[in-house]
Amino acid sequence: MNRKVFVTRRMHNTVMKLLGNICEYDVTPDDRSATREEILNAVKNYAVIITMLNDNIDAEVINAAGSDLKLIANYGVGFNNIDVKAANDKGIYVSNTPDVLTDATADLAWTLLFAAARRVIEGDNIVRTSTFEWAPKYMLGYDVTGKTLGIIGAGRIGANMGRKAALGFNMKVLYYGRHNSSSLDSVGGTRTGLEELLERSDFVSIHLPLTPGTRHLIGANELSKMKPDGILINTSRGPVVDEKALVDALSRHVIAGAGLDVYENEPQVEETLKTLQNVVLLPHVGTATFGTRIEMGKLIIRNIEDVFACREPHTMVRI
Repeated sequence: MNRKVFVTRRMHNTVMKLLGNICEYDVTPDDRSATREEILNAVKNYAVIITMLNDNIDAEVINAAGSDLKLIANYGVGFNNIDVKAANDKGIYVSNTPDVLTDATADLAWTLLFAAARRVIEGDNIVRTSTFEWAPKYMLGYDVTGKTLGIIGAGRIGANMGRKAALGFNMKVLYYGRHNSSSLDSVGGTRTGLEELLERSDFVSIHLPLTPGTRHLIGANELSKMKPDGILINTSRGPVVDEKALVDALSRHVIAGAGLDVYENEPQVEETLKTLQNVVLLPHVGTATFGTRIEMGKLIIRNIEDVFACREPHTMVRI
């Protein structure tokens, strides 16, 4: 059996060492993303390909796969970059890395929420570039403790953030999702419709996968229903929010602010968005802690070992 693995971009050294203990691998050189040609070659010649969220593993790539390819292991919880159905139709497993990144991503959503609410980036820039003087109305932001947090998407990460809101900051938690969340219900969370959530929440945090049904779920109409002093946080996938509509809402102060870790056309960002003071922008670093990135790699290795042992991957993607 072919046990060769191709890694489209180098992971943490600890992970690469562990991977080398279980198989022979090749990795894209120079710590860069793999080209499409390199990926097309890999799917023809390797048993496993470890992919990153910016690798487009579409039907053309899947159809080019040779008979040796058994697993596409995505380094992340999201998998909208992979045509899972096309892979499954060819008998190729797809896996992702849930659970191990839940705390890190929820914590980053909190980072964005506090940074936007208390104008952290603006304040930092003032201290670095000019003088300042305390005054009663200077740099006023928004309270967090005791306010209402709306969670859009009450899966692992959304529920984690909601529980921290209720237990840590005495916040009222509303959530919108396909099913009741026992985790959020247990801390007093209330499931609502999307419109009600937007109207009642002081902060709205998005935790949804990108699907045809969630693309542009938050657009001009939805933003207009938020409170004028409301703040939107997105650490899920950029296209869930209509970025042009968000720029307009922020520019006209339809909402007070936003905190974003993801963008509609990454790595490109709406130029006007970069000029606005009422939005905090991060470069898609929701899982970027040493511990989390290593644990993600270890989970991928576990999935590879499963496939080499002719078992289903531990975290196989099912659609």
